[in-house]
Amino acid sequence: MRPLTDSTPKPLLKIAGKPIIEYHIERLVAAGYEKIIINTHYLADQIHTHLKSGEQFNIAIEYSNEQPEALETGGGIFQALPQLGDDFFCVINGDVFCDHDLKPPTFDTDMLAHLILVKNPQHNKNGDFGLDNALVTNKREYTFSGIGWYHPKLFSHCIAGKFPLAPILRRYADEHKISGKLHTGAWIDIGTPERLSQINQHL
Repeated sequence: MRPLTDSTPKPLLKIAGKPIIEYHIERLVAAGYEKIIINTHYLADQIHTHLKSGEQFNIAIEYSNEQPEALETGGGIFQALPQLGDDFFCVINGDVFCDHDLKPPTFDTDMLAHLILVKNPQHNKNGDFGLDNALVTNKREYTFSGIGWYHPKLFSHCIAGKFPLAPILRRYADEHKISGKLHTGAWIDIGTPERLSQINQHL
């Protein structure tokens, strides 16, 4: 995203005049969530200063700062687990735009995660996961949206440090312990200045 992110962390880049992360926060509030944990690393102080404790959004915001290095998605979630409780929690990538309402799904007894999938965009034509009824598979038919609900038990075998989330999801998909749903509404991975311009034009 350079040069846009030379002085601004990606979640604070604006879509239609509003920082990306505020769209997430507003949807979480509307869905009834009461607390948000934000993983920060690059230019973390700007995010803390802008969002503060969340009172302006009517939600409590806490932070899990990844230092001295970013921990990737898996490691970042693992570090934040003590702040997340012992039940399912929602995770959203900070660099996507999606109109999903973020209301929690109904979890079957044996499930450890629930993923929101989308149709494959041009930049990820090969996909990430598949769906067999309501179960996530490793067939790579759809793209993972960056929105999911996870149970702490999903990370029971992990140790602190830097590690990705995808291998964990693939392991438990093979064990039929991940449910999912295809979202057909608006979604875009804001990974380039061109895609940011595209979503700005759309809105």
